[in-house]
Amino acid sequence: MNINQNYLNLEDSYLFSNIAKKVSQFAKEHPEKNIIRLGIGDVTLPLAPVVVEAIKKAADEMGVQSTFKGYGPEQGYGFLREAIKDYYKSKLVEIDADEIFISDGAKSDLGTILDIFGLDNTVLVPDPVYPVYVDTNIMAGRKIIYANANEENGFLPLPDNNVKCDIIYICSPNNPTGAVYNKEGLKKWVDYALQNEAIILYDAAYECFIKSKELPSSIYQIEGAKKCAIEFCSFSKTAGFTGTRCGYTVVPKNIEKQGASLNKFWLRRQTTKFNGVPYIVQKAAEAIFTPKGQEQIKENINYYSENAKIISDTMDKKGIWYTGGKHSPYIWLKCPNNMTSWNFFDFLLNNIAVVGTPGSGFGRNGEGYFRLTSFGDRQKTIEAMERFSELI
Repeated sequence: MNINQNYLNLEDSYLFSNIAKKVSQFAKEHPEKNIIRLGIGDVTLPLAPVVVEAIKKAADEMGVQSTFKGYGPEQGYGFLREAIKDYYKSKLVEIDADEIFISDGAKSDLGTILDIFGLDNTVLVPDPVYPVYVDTNIMAGRKIIYANANEENGFLPLPDNNVKCDIIYICSPNNPTGAVYNKEGLKKWVDYALQNEAIILYDAAYECFIKSKELPSSIYQIEGAKKCAIEFCSFSKTAGFTGTRCGYTVVPKNIEKQGASLNKFWLRRQTTKFNGVPYIVQKAAEAIFTPKGQEQIKENINYYSENAKIISDTMDKKGIWYTGGKHSPYIWLKCPNNMTSWNFFDFLLNNIAVVGTPGSGFGRNGEGYFRLTSFGDRQKTIEAMERFSELI
C-alpha cells in the first residue's frame, strides 16, 4: 500500500488554521480585549426571510408521503437549474439547464473538477491566489506555474504568449485582492485559452458584488468563452449560505477536448461520485431567484458593500494603497512602513485586537500586503476602523 506522496508537498497547515491559533492564544492571554475579526470571509447576517420560509416549507414536504423526496438527480433538481438559467438570461447570457450542475459550493467543485483532466496538464494560477487552487493541484501532482499579480498591474495579470499552459484559474472579483477584470482583460484571457487550447476555470463566487454593468459578472459575457471556460459560483456570499452549502458549476456542452465532451465527462463524474444537494437546500436556493428573494439578498449585499466602503474610506484617509472594496467584499492593502504581512498581522492584533489575513499566506506576491473583509458586523467594522485610524 502506498500513500499519495503529493500530500507531503503541501504546507503543514492551512493559512486560516495558523491565524486561528494565534488569535486563540491572544484571547487566552488577554481576556479583557474585545477582538474584532475582519479576516476569514464568513458572512454574519442571517439567511433572508424568503429563504427561511422555503426551508420550512420544504422540511414540511419531507414529512408527508405524497411530497417526500429520496435520492434526487445528482446534477440538481430542474426547478433550481431553470431558475439559474433565467438568472443568466438577466445577464444577457444564454445557458441550457443541462449545462448547470448543482453542488454543495464552489470550493468543492473547483477541486473535484480536476477529476476530468489528465495529470500531465500544466496549471496556471495567479500569485497571490486562493490556496485551494494550488493545494488541490499539488495533491494531484500537476505542474503549477504562476502569473504575477502585483501593484504595477493592479493585481490583474494578463496572459503572456510566451507561457504555455493547459488549465487557467481566474477569480473575479478576486479573492484575496478584490480586483475585478474588465471585459477587455477577460477577452485577452479567452483569446489566449482558445489559441492554446486551454481551459479556463472561472471562479465567480463574488459576482453579486459587481455594481457596474460595464464590468463582467460572468465570463460568458465575453465572446468565445463558451468554447473554453467552466464557471463556478456559490450562494455562500450571494445569500449567506456558508453554513447551508449550495452552489453551481456551468459546463458548456460545446467544450470538447480530444473528441470528448467535458459536459458529459462532468456529468459522469458527478453521477458516480456525488449524490446531490439535499432537496431542502435546493428549495432554499430557488427562493433566492424570486423577486422577493432578489430584493432581500440585495439588502444583505448592500450591507456588506457599505462595510467595504467604510474600510476603503479609512485607507483613503490614511493614504494607504489598496485594491478591492468598490466591487468586492475584500480590501487588499499595502502594509504600512514596509512591514511584512505577518508582522502587520501581529501589530494589529497586539495593539488594537483587530484580525485580518496576511497576504503572504496567498503566495509570494502577497508578501507586504494584507486582506480585510467586509463581512463583519457594521458597528464592529466602524470600531475596527476607528482603532486602525488611531494606530496608523
